[in-house]
Amino acid sequence: MKKFGLIVAGGIAVMVLIAQLGPMIGLAASLLILYLVVKQFLKTESTVGKIGWGIVGFVALMASASNVPAILGVAAAYVLYIVYKKWNEDKMVVKEENDPFANFEKQWAELNRY
Repeated sequence: MKKFGLIVAGGIAVMVLIAQLGPMIGLAASLLILYLVVKQFLKTESTVGKIGWGIVGFVALMASASNVPAILGVAAAYVLYIVYKKWNEDKMVVKEENDPFANFEKQWAELNRY
């Protein structure tokens, strides 16, 4: 039953991630442009240049704000990461339980502790 829940959560997360892929790319591009504009704004010493970079920065900021739904895509990617870790965690637990040397290693560590 736990695997079924992980499959359902992963499936929903994949659908959301694919649906938000375009806005995620747009958000990344507009934030990159905004970063470059801020760097140029801080380098510029002329008033006209600062006004020009300020206008370009405002446009880039508005482009970034229009791609806010991309945050859902980032959250979906995080959910996929959690599902992947939980899926592999179950395999690790089963592997440790079937290991014939696990008990020996625990007892050996207890003997060496004293």
